[in-house]
Amino acid sequence: MRVTVVGCSGSFAGPRSAASCYLVQADDGEGRTWNVVLDLGSGAFGPLQAVVDPFDLDAVLLSHLHPDHVADITGLYVYRRYHPSRSGGVHTTQAPLAVWGPAGTCDRTVAMGASDSARELSGTFAFATWSPGTPVVIGPLRIEPFQVNHPVPAYAMRISGPSEAGPTRAVVLTYSGDTDLCAGLRQAAADADVLLCEAAFVEGRDDGIEGLHLTGMRAGTVARDAGVARLLLTHIPPWNDRGIAVREARAVFGGPVAEVEAGQVVAF
Repeated sequence: MRVTVVGCSGSFAGPRSAASCYLVQADDGEGRTWNVVLDLGSGAFGPLQAVVDPFDLDAVLLSHLHPDHVADITGLYVYRRYHPSRSGGVHTTQAPLAVWGPAGTCDRTVAMGASDSARELSGTFAFATWSPGTPVVIGPLRIEPFQVNHPVPAYAMRISGPSEAGPTRAVVLTYSGDTDLCAGLRQAAADADVLLCEAAFVEGRDDGIEGLHLTGMRAGTVARDAGVARLLLTHIPPWNDRGIAVREARAVFGGPVAEVEAGQVVAF
């Protein structure tokens, strides 16, 4: 399994990165590469095209419906619906792309102006709703959604798939989405090889805001308590001092920890 960081800026696109978007890829036993996108936030569809053909996506998995995690699904719709060199060609009969998300994802996509109706969207996207405790299988990837603590319905994702070291070894990636501390995140992260975890807040600065985001220290606490092997911090707003989330996390977590950067590829 490998993850390309398409966008990692917290809450809005920043000067060095688009908002949240991560391409997860895994190869099956027959040599096919499966491509799944975790979130498609503001500004992310542009750099996504540099790393994968949008027609080669197998699914889009949305953690929640805030714009910094879903806004660029409108661009993906236009690309797959109207691309002039693909219409009338091999992709004409391609099945609608699976889009998994919270309840209301289709309506939110319509409201953002992707199309005039859910019926019009249906030829391009096939929407499905997360159900905690019910895993979704996409090629060699198994995705388990866990409800987490955010002002809108939101989900962390536990993704199991083949290791880059060999297809017979399974590895686990946990993506926090946006959340404060909660049991759902701890369950999703249990013994994960990689925890890709938001750390938008700063200890001492944002202490009065609950149920919204993690700090680096809170992310480190989850990683420590869940037995995570490696912690990767993301969703850090441009106004935060670079490195502060890592310093906070290292105060409580003894394993490897780093902030991700746009364009980075993590294979494990």
